[in-house]
Amino acid sequence: MEIKVGSIDEDKYSRLKLYKWFDIEKVKNKKILVVGAGALGNEVCKNLILSGYKNIDIVDADRIVISNLSRCIFFNEKDKGKFKAEVLAKKLRKIEKDENIKYFNKKIEEMPDKFIQSHDLVIGCVDNIEARLHINSFCYHYIIPYIDGAIDGQIGKVQVVFPPETSCFECYINSTHEEILKKRFSCTGDGIKYFEPKIASDINTASIVASFQVQEALKITHSLKNYIKNIFYYDGYRNFFDIFELPINPKCSCHKKFIY
Repeated sequence: MEIKVGSIDEDKYSRLKLYKWFDIEKVKNKKILVVGAGALGNEVCKNLILSGYKNIDIVDADRIVISNLSRCIFFNEKDKGKFKAEVLAKKLRKIEKDENIKYFNKKIEEMPDKFIQSHDLVIGCVDNIEARLHINSFCYHYIIPYIDGAIDGQIGKVQVVFPPETSCFECYINSTHEEILKKRFSCTGDGIKYFEPKIASDINTASIVASFQVQEALKITHSLKNYIKNIFYYDGYRNFFDIFELPINPKCSCHKKFIY
């Protein structure tokens, strides 16, 4: 067999394949759901595409505003007023034309009940509690790995929810979360509104959190056991990061069908 000088560089994924555990076919065959197409969503989808993922669904009901442009690599001024998910999907296709990328200009709560369970892995890039609770409950019930990312200024968090092995988002909800949860699952919970103030945000924190999310997705895709089993916490202002333990709460409603 003749090997040409530089032939390794003709394979787009050659550097990834240098990891002994990396299997491009496993990556290509995974069906990924990304919820949220803002700062985190842009970075996560970019990393997914470049890592070899081919089947990606993007869900987001929001439209692009000018303030998004400092954090979202795929948006520009001409996109103002357009749906984030739609623009992101179309821009991603310019990077990889053979990608199977679909977009849904809706809230995740508006999608059919069987939608989330049709995916192999869910990556959360949302900015509100209600959406997280919704994703978390469906993922835990149908035993689908869920990688949640959050940013608050220069602070970031990544939590891997791997049913039934890890704790989940609902395991540590506080009193504010509980009130929203009660309203959401009550008979009058449809269409509830609540105010969440705008927070500082920058591309650096979004990039760091998104990179950890996709890194964990690759671990789970390859059945590696060294994924984050608690919460990865990052504070860019204090130059600090750590893993915080988050044990399973046996009283959590998501864990009722499991015996611990």
